[in-house]
Amino acid sequence: MTTAREGRVILALDGLQPDVGHEVLWILRDCLSGEVLLAKSLLSATTEDLCALLRPVAEALHVLIAAVVSDSQRSIRRAVAKALPGVPHQLCHFHYLREAAKPVYEADRHAKKLKKHVRGIRVLERQVESRDDAEAEVVRGYCAAVRSSLADDRRPPLQASGLRLHERLSAIETSLAEAEKKGLYRGRWRS
Repeated sequence: MTTAREGRVILALDGLQPDVGHEVLWILRDCLSGEVLLAKSLLSATTEDLCALLRPVAEALHVLIAAVVSDSQRSIRRAVAKALPGVPHQLCHFHYLREAAKPVYEADRHAKKLKKHVRGIRVLERQVESRDDAEAEVVRGYCAAVRSSLADDRRPPLQASGLRLHERLSAIETSLAEAEKKGLYRGRWRS
């Protein structure tokens, strides 16, 4: 085992369920070496079932179990506390970030709904396409800014395109109000 080289292991415990109602494949892996220590299918994930996975692995290891990381499911927490008393257990980084990102993800998802309110930009562009006065130029410029804002579609949670769209459209709206105050734009082109 490559775990002996590290002098300790950090166990990752997770269950993979291909379909609801089917057996769950449980994996015990050492985070330091990447070595899979155990893979076993179980019909249930009770505390006792998971203890029966943890104990043989703990006994077979000839190094310290420094910690356990998991999705922090209740039965896993209980099994770790029972089978590996005193071993620290924490939520894995992926699950932690996913949970932390939920409010941002929801806000981003809600902000993306703004797209349907500004999709009518082409109608405004058509209304001024044959004109070549200063106001028509302002309208075309703002239409281009809105179109550019709609095209930026990044992947959440670390790049919240919906929130970015909201910020950009708010800035465009503020700029339009300023242009209206300066007499560059009369406001009749708002959709």
